[in-house]
Amino acid sequence: MTDGGQWRRAYIGSFTAAGGPGVVTAAVDPDSGALTLLNAVDDLPDPSCLALAPDGRTLYAVSETADGAVGAYRVDGALPEPAGAPVRVGGGPTHLSVHAGHVLTADYGTGSVTVVPLRADGTLAAAASATLRHTGSGPRTPRQRGPHAHQVLPDPSGRWILGVDLGTDSVRVSTLAEGALAPHRETALRPGSGPRHLAFHPGGTHAYVVNELSPTVTVCHWDAGDGVLRPLAETPVLPGAPAGDAYPSGIAVSPDGRFVWTATRGEDVLSVFAVEKDTLRLTGTVPCGGHWPRALTASEGLLYVANERSGDVTWFAVDPATGWPRRAGAVRVTAASCVVLG
Repeated sequence: MTDGGQWRRAYIGSFTAAGGPGVVTAAVDPDSGALTLLNAVDDLPDPSCLALAPDGRTLYAVSETADGAVGAYRVDGALPEPAGAPVRVGGGPTHLSVHAGHVLTADYGTGSVTVVPLRADGTLAAAASATLRHTGSGPRTPRQRGPHAHQVLPDPSGRWILGVDLGTDSVRVSTLAEGALAPHRETALRPGSGPRHLAFHPGGTHAYVVNELSPTVTVCHWDAGDGVLRPLAETPVLPGAPAGDAYPSGIAVSPDGRFVWTATRGEDVLSVFAVEKDTLRLTGTVPCGGHWPRALTASEGLLYVANERSGDVTWFAVDPATGWPRRAGAVRVTAASCVVLG
């Protein structure tokens, strides 16, 4: 949080097919972190994941539909304005990242990662420049009959691109050059774990992978020099056996690297972990403030949770000594899917 500073913006994705308003803009109170909804645009179907350009002027969104697309918006004015036509990517994209003049999408439905170049003004090129298709499967049918890329992101050094694949129980490391991805190495995780999302420790030597098909987090060592991810330990996200459905979704690391948080759908909780060198220690769980937390975002002593099925975004103030989240407020956003802070 800040002391009486300038109001920031938050951007919230939602599923229009479930009645969501599309891409929602909110003002962020500089002192409390509270959100005030401002407006929404619904021209892109199911904008489930959002990412900002480094200069903060352009927002990118995947359209998580069978056809799959990525769209761009100018967000330096009062209302987001579509910036050009959406560009076709792989089927069912669930995540995107902006890196080195490109937008990268993780295409869950087609098990691929797509590269879309950016023009100098931040708008999307007319078409994708390359697609890297994953291969393989896992033991948990029907979810793992084939590859399902769920996340794509650069490492902190900017040298490598990591693709997290739920269907093949692996994380794939690639390089990006001349608008295409070149495979470098594939790291296998425990069969049937179903890796969903990865977050790096700010120190750059560790990464944490939240697993959707078994409610755990895999702690990994990351070697940015050689582009090698090495699993070290796996920690449950719940203190006991799940009472019912338990599907972890989001993961976030505190800026000081002392804490890790995960969200788990079904159990509808946030889990709090203390970072202890090559392991994580679960210190407890708190209610997520709604139902079916799809994603969580950490920002300046706060956690924001997009609760998809209850249709709200809840924010929590985090105790800096313990990492413990305390519910501070919520706003209604039908079929909320993610929160990005500008």
